[in-house]
Amino acid sequence: MGSQIPKQFLELDKKPVLMRSIEAFTSFDPSIEIILVLPEDQIQYWNELCKKYSFNTEVTLANGGENRIESVRNGLSKIKGEGIVFIHDGVRPLVSQQTIQNCNEGALKNGSAIPVIKLTDSIRQLTDGKNVSVDREKYRLVQTPQTFEVKLIKKAFVHAKGSHFTDDASIFETAGQTVTLVEGNIENIKITRSIDLKIANMLFTENT
Repeated sequence: MGSQIPKQFLELDKKPVLMRSIEAFTSFDPSIEIILVLPEDQIQYWNELCKKYSFNTEVTLANGGENRIESVRNGLSKIKGEGIVFIHDGVRPLVSQQTIQNCNEGALKNGSAIPVIKLTDSIRQLTDGKNVSVDREKYRLVQTPQTFEVKLIKKAFVHAKGSHFTDDASIFETAGQTVTLVEGNIENIKITRSIDLKIANMLFTENT
């Protein structure tokens, strides 16, 4: 990102990205319980930002782990009772209300719902120094929130180990569960590079 400030705390239309991501879910359901997983050394900074921006949404804080699996497991441990859990990247503030609704309905019906979008570029597969063209219609780009029935995803995480899992759906699938795909939204980009933040600012201001 070219910034000393962690990307989730950079401003998106005058408010930290992470707050915008949380607001997407509280707009969908004001009663939703928010569990925020952060590195322990960022929690004080988060609390300071909440005061600075008068951000009063109640959140339950959980410490991040050494890798994604441990961080999500720590967040899941804070859930009391049953229901549906949305596991979302804090740097995806442009998730649409429709995508959240698609995930909610899919998880309620099937136990899981993963938002995906079609590829528009041609793709090639690399194998042993060679490359071949593959049919892009057979592939999808995966987004978040990856959404699950609480008891099913908690069970999947019991034996999950290692840092090779890139998302929660892979863990769910490895545990023998079926991953259900639902339609995501193309604006739901993950802010990773400086250009992503510029695009997000443009999209956000156009839609507000």
